[in-house]
Amino acid sequence: MSNQEQPTKAVALKYDKGSAPTVSAKGEDALAQEMIAVAKAAGVYIHQDEHLCDFLQKLEVGEAIPKELYLLIAELIAFAYVLDGKFPEKWNNMHQKILEEV
Repeated sequence: MSNQEQPTKAVALKYDKGSAPTVSAKGEDALAQEMIAVAKAAGVYIHQDEHLCDFLQKLEVGEAIPKELYLLIAELIAFAYVLDGKFPEKWNNMHQKILEEV
């Protein structure tokens, strides 16, 4: 096995409410490292999943994610919203009720 590090890869997704997320940028090595640094500096949440990244790398910039990934990506987007303290209105402040009970 080689002592060389695996190349760094990154894929950025763009999500506009009402449409499927699309690949907005992708890169490897220095470009990927720069994408990650810029995202971190901007407070963008970063999800690390080598297999998902490898799959998304196969898509073209501007291409929508395939339907098979809708649920997975939806869960990641929803989790990012929760981390920002945003919850759907239909939750009726469920998160606050949970915190009050704890």
